Amino acid sequence: MQATYGSVIDLSSRSALLLIAPFVGSFLGVLIRRLPERRPIGFVRSQCEHCGGVLTARDLVPLASYLWLRGRCRQCGQRIGAFHPMVELAAAGVALWAILAEPDLHRTWVDCLLGWTLLVLGWIDWRWMRLPDVLTLPLLVAGLLLTLAWQPDLIGVHAAGAAIGYLGLRGIAWAYRLLRGVEGMGAGDAKLLGATGAWLGVAPLPVVVLVAALLGLATAGLLALSGRKLQATTAMPFGPCLAMAFWLVWLYGQGR
Repeated sequence: MQATYGSVIDLSSRSALLLIAPFVGSFLGVLIRRLPERRPIGFVRSQCEHCGGVLTARDLVPLASYLWLRGRCRQCGQRIGAFHPMVELAAAGVALWAILAEPDLHRTWVDCLLGWTLLVLGWIDWRWMRLPDVLTLPLLVAGLLLTLAWQPDLIGVHAAGAAIGYLGLRGIAWAYRLLRGVEGMGAGDAKLLGATGAWLGVAPLPVVVLVAALLGLATAGLLALSGRKLQATTAMPFGPCLAMAFWLVWLYGQGR
């Protein structure tokens, strides 16, 4: 009877996680739009990008408002871009993925918080070619604090992972600049790999870098197939590939 009761509670908690995920995605969309432009995040009313009209609560229900209004502003009738519903769906996808991958409910919440943070970082880097310190550095600290809470005997390994991850990519960037005379990788990528080491430790870092490199090659291939001309000097964001590799290894690899 106790096991059945626990299963019901667990199921309801996971259902609640799926229900709140689009609302989290709505906030993530605000972060993605405003962080790179250094616009305020809180205490600012959402407005239509076309007419400037203030959006009310009924205009901001994740997914439902977009469908109800048929993708148009209620005040001016201009078409609303699909950016926000896409982020809301992506946040729900992260939650569903974490639920399917993790039987432990407490870890599922951690997985979701990590996945949502990586989603924002990857999206910002794809659009603006930057990884904000306001996200990468707290992510690094969170990885070390989580290690202290769950596996305090491994804090040294994870601290070393943070240092090696950061210094490793910074060294590669320095060597590339020395050989080619141009920047090949930003400091944000190194900070993200440092955060990866803080969460995963030292041993999984080569796997993360390998998976990220393969994802980068696959992305370049898809862009080439779509008609985009790519050259050796074409700048491509590495953050989305690194974020996805981090997520995959955390869920299925040695990060467990």
